[in-house]
Amino acid sequence: MTSVISKHTRIARCMILPLLLLAGCPAPGGFKITPIPADQTLEEHVVHRDKGFVTNRIAILDISGVLMNTRTRGLLSEGENPVSMFVEKLAAAREDDRVKAVIIRVNSPGGTVTASDTLYQEILAFRKKTGKPVIAFFQDVAASGGYYLSCAADEIMAQRTSVTGSIGVIMQMFNFSGSMAKLGMSADAITSGPHKDTGTPFRPMRPEERELFQKLVDDFYEQFVQAVAAGRPKLTVDQVRTLADGRVYNADQALAAGLIDKIGTLHDAIDEAKKRAQITSALAVAYRRPGDWAPNIHSQAPNPEHAQTLNLFNVTLPDLFTSEPRFMYIWMPGR
Repeated sequence: MTSVISKHTRIARCMILPLLLLAGCPAPGGFKITPIPADQTLEEHVVHRDKGFVTNRIAILDISGVLMNTRTRGLLSEGENPVSMFVEKLAAAREDDRVKAVIIRVNSPGGTVTASDTLYQEILAFRKKTGKPVIAFFQDVAASGGYYLSCAADEIMAQRTSVTGSIGVIMQMFNFSGSMAKLGMSADAITSGPHKDTGTPFRPMRPEERELFQKLVDDFYEQFVQAVAAGRPKLTVDQVRTLADGRVYNADQALAAGLIDKIGTLHDAIDEAKKRAQITSALAVAYRRPGDWAPNIHSQAPNPEHAQTLNLFNVTLPDLFTSEPRFMYIWMPGR
């Protein structure tokens, strides 16, 4: 039995070590094996505590990475669906009467139109059903879809070093026909109608097809503008359109333009949440999967995508190079 176990151990090490080296990790001197509970229900972690006996809570919910309504897998992990994960955390804050307010900590360049709008609608529904105040707090990047969903909050606060804006829509298309022609290759699609293969990367886009896609992009853009105008009542729709040319703004510029309400730290956001909830003290709490550690308020949830860092934001490499057409509320410099 001992020899069999030793054999299996050697095989496991031979399989794991190349993966670690492939990921750029030096060969470790040992491995830490941590059992994962079968029950993966979110657990509450106290990350900040006011003095005295306190029961009221301020929930800090993270939204990070590229927003897509799909499970994103890592090298050695099944990953999480960022939309589903956030809705699960929002439900925990809704069902706990001790939670008096919510801070949504945003660190995202945005994502798909549908994922961004789903989160926006969920936040609106949370506010309507519970009456609990919601503050969006921006960290490094809260652009495009990250800004869109934040317009559902009662108030937007940004760290002075954050970047936001990028109000607009992009549909990134690819055309491989030139490269295929050089290789002596061509594609021949049999379709049921003239627009069935619209958007294919195997031929140039026809003018009438571009017009169809432009109409869809314009419709989604108008939806974005209306969401910003609804969440920023001091701005008119025309003022929002002037700001919504796709550019990004730093915190000072965003404050001057009326896109955010205040500049401050996460501690300031907690104080503002207590003020809006009309409480003087609270525990700041975060929700994590069993086994995740959250020692203080600056401990963010693990990135659900286990992504590579590129172009100042997190993307999952397979999604970056996909040829699948997608309508995106996203800031994508360098793509």
